[in-house]
Parts: sequence; C-alpha cells; structure tokens
Amino acid sequence: MRRYGPAVLLLLTGAAILRISLLSELYLRYVQAGLRPYLVVSGFLLVLLGVAAAVAGRREQEPHGAHGGHHAPRIAWLLALPALALLLFPPPALGSYSAGREAAQRAAQGVGAFPALPAGGPVALTLAEFSSRAIYDSGRSLTGRTVRLTGFVTRDDDGTWYVTRLLVSCCAADATTNKVEIRGADAPPADAWVTVTGTWHPKGSLGTDGAWPPVLDAASVRRVAQPANPYERR
Repeated sequence: MRRYGPAVLLLLTGAAILRISLLSELYLRYVQAGLRPYLVVSGFLLVLLGVAAAVAGRREQEPHGAHGGHHAPRIAWLLALPALALLLFPPPALGSYSAGREAAQRAAQGVGAFPALPAGGPVALTLAEFSSRAIYDSGRSLTGRTVRLTGFVTRDDDGTWYVTRLLVSCCAADATTNKVEIRGADAPPADAWVTVTGTWHPKGSLGTDGAWPPVLDAASVRRVAQPANPYERR
C-alpha cells in the first residue's frame, strides 16, 4: 500500500482542486475569477501525475526483507487530510471574524471630485465605491441619492452593525475589510448577507479618520443569498 501513497495524495489534491474550480464556483472563496483556468489545468495535471504514479507503483517489485522506512510513509499520509477536507468539506468564505480582525484600511487617494452617479435610483454601488465617495469626494456626489449596498453583517459589542465586504487583489490571503455602518434598522444575524437601500449620512471631515466608516441611513434591509463571488476586487 505504501507504493501507492504518492499516487493517492496526488489524486486527492487534484480532485479537490477540480471540484472547487471546474465542477463548482467554490474557488471564488479563495482566489479571483481570472485564476480559474490555472486551477483547472493544475488539477488535471495532478490527477494525471497521480495516475502515472499509480501505474509505476503497480509495476514495481517491492523489495523483500525491507523493514526500514515504515514511519515516514505513515506520516506522509497525514498530508492527505487537507486535500480530503477540501474535497469533502470546503471551508466557507471569510466572514465577520476575518473582518473584525482587520484594521481600517482605506483607498490611497486624496480628496477630489468624483464623476457624477448615474441618473435614477437606487444606484447599486460596491462598498468600496460608496466608501471612496463618502470619504474623499469633494463634490459630495452621494448627497440626496438613494443607493443600494450588498454585503454580510458584522456587529460591534455596543450593537452597532455594518454591511461588510472583503476586498482581494489576488486571493483570500490578502483580503482587507471595507464596511459601512447602518443606522435606522435592526441588525440581522452576524454573517447574514443583506442588501441595504438607503441614503448617505455625512460625518467627519473629508479624508480624515472621522469620516470612516461611512454611514448609511437605511430605508430597507433585505436578506439575500451569498453571491457566488463573495469578495470585491480592488
């Protein structure tokens, strides 16, 4: 059985990668959509290598009288556990726990005028777009406009709650937090996904810590399903 250990590890890892990238959209919990082709190719290559290793192991003649090296193969089997867990129980997207550990990080841009928002409403904005305009827009383009934001719920101990979204450049490992404080509505459970419609509530001076996090006065809060891609892109 030890001869097939490397083959099984390769097959499990390849199958796990293909499961999240080819057979579902679970890969979006970990990396950007543009990396999908690389994941699929990697998964197929690992499966092919696993098959080749299994064939080679079958052809090998196990040495007679060999008693050493029993422990190393047994320990190596522990490497199969992460691949098996990913295959059977893929972890959820990062949520309120990860967001709560992030320091406030804002776009590295100065105060200035932003382009006008589209006519009509409510205007659907990402949290990054809303936050940038709320904190840095000298033209106050959010004033009097009804906007719609979607994200998951995070809460402070004092009852303050936020619509939150994690932003990634490449993968979940570099995720940072963007959040908007919601006022005028009861807080849904933590990690619930919601769409909030409302109007900007100005606070603080432009470009200062006092303006962060931005605030939205809610007119409606609606529970929604988690989107296939739970992250916003920088």
